[in-house]
Amino acid sequence: MLSNNDILKKLRIALALRDEDMLHILSLAGFNMTKGALNDLFRHEDHPGYVVAGDQVLRNFLDGLIIYKRGPKGQLKAAENKI
Repeated sequence: MLSNNDILKKLRIALALRDEDMLHILSLAGFNMTKGALNDLFRHEDHPGYVVAGDQVLRNFLDGLIIYKRGPKGQLKAAENKI
């Protein structure tokens, strides 16, 4: 089974995201994280600085990714009204 860290790593690679992009996506969901804390999530599990990504981190990243790709919720409603 994939861990939250593995899911974040795979999304990072699949979407070709840099650290700054990931931090921006997290901030779109109202979740602020430092670059160092983000890098701790991507360390090897045996590394002493490895940190397990909790459900809150993954949930906020996915919420921010929706905003990053589609735009804020208000913009989606405005686009639907134009059709």
